[in-house]
Amino acid sequence: MDRGQPSPEPPDAVPGAPGPSVIAPVRAVVRLRRRVCLLRKRRLPPPGVGPDYVPGAPRANLDKPQFFTFDSLAELPSKAPRKRRRRSRVVLYPETSRKYRPHAESQSRAQRCLLLLVAIVGFQVLNAIENLDDNALRYDLDGLEKALQRAVFGQPAAVGRIVALLRDYLATHVHSRPLLLALHGPSGVGKSHVGHLLARHFRAVLEDGALVLQYHARHHCPQHRAAQDCREELARRVADVVARAEAEEKTPLLVLDEVEFLPPVLLDELHGFLQPQRSHHFHNAIYVLLSGAGGAEVTRFVLQNASRSLALRQDGAHGAQAAAAAAQVEEELRASLRALLVREHPLWQAAAIVPFLLLDKRDVVNCFRDEMAGEGFFPDQARAELLAAQLSYHRVAGREFAVTGCKQVVATVNLL
Repeated sequence: MDRGQPSPEPPDAVPGAPGPSVIAPVRAVVRLRRRVCLLRKRRLPPPGVGPDYVPGAPRANLDKPQFFTFDSLAELPSKAPRKRRRRSRVVLYPETSRKYRPHAESQSRAQRCLLLLVAIVGFQVLNAIENLDDNALRYDLDGLEKALQRAVFGQPAAVGRIVALLRDYLATHVHSRPLLLALHGPSGVGKSHVGHLLARHFRAVLEDGALVLQYHARHHCPQHRAAQDCREELARRVADVVARAEAEEKTPLLVLDEVEFLPPVLLDELHGFLQPQRSHHFHNAIYVLLSGAGGAEVTRFVLQNASRSLALRQDGAHGAQAAAAAAQVEEELRASLRALLVREHPLWQAAAIVPFLLLDKRDVVNCFRDEMAGEGFFPDQARAELLAAQLSYHRVAGREFAVTGCKQVVATVNLL
């Protein structure tokens, strides 16, 4: 039976029962089923055995307890997590409604205030620049410079310094202190002439003669008049001029000639106009003081440094070198003049000192020609040189400096 062969029928078989031809296939099917189940049981690992169990291998270690370790996890391939794409949200609009663009994010109030502040500051800067140009053009300083260079002889450094100081001061209308110009030098070098030209020019550009004050010490305050009365009159006249100028938003000009003859109380009054505690309209003014004080110091300094200027010409100093040397000499002269004048009154400490130097003989000849043309005479060069030779001169280092400058030119031409 195990080999699937039919056995012979026994002798005591019952008649009518199924024969061996029917039972044999059934038995074969049963045997096949049993064999398939047996093979399946052999292939499945017993309970408690890992996946690496091989059927038929010895089962020595199957009864041992199993522990969990990370070794099997380390052998597994590690996969980095993939980043998920963030899908952009799609704005869905209802079909029945109108479509609008989304509103932009509103800016903060602080940012708006900052932009407004920047705009205001920029506008103020542009307005200030325009005001600077307008205020300077009002006084026609270029025309003033040309007039001074044409009419004043032998003082190029003084004219340049005066115009430069006026440009800086008249660039704006509002100031913290007035401008005080002090023109010092010996007689006949052109101080009063410059004061007259300044007054005439400012009367023309300001279009109001009341904004220009000319005060002559020996005429408005003679020796027989009380100094206190002169002080009160000067204070009243200055106050009227600066108040009128403030109302018209202009800068007035006050020229005081022969300041060396002013009493000390008038110098104190002038010094009081410069103080910061005075009203603001006193700060917007130009004071020009013409004085012969320090004239002897200027004469001594020029005569002592005439040899230095001659040596510079002989060495061939030109351009920047000569200009630097001249500026150094002029600075030394201003320092010596200031030290001398401050000992007399503290007013000169706040002044911008402009020294007027001695005139050369060539400058005196030009004065004669200009005066002759003004009086209707032909400005002949030879005749002007002949008239200039009649004056007195300081002769130093091959140069001739007029003792009285152009002081006697007018009187000499009137005798022609």
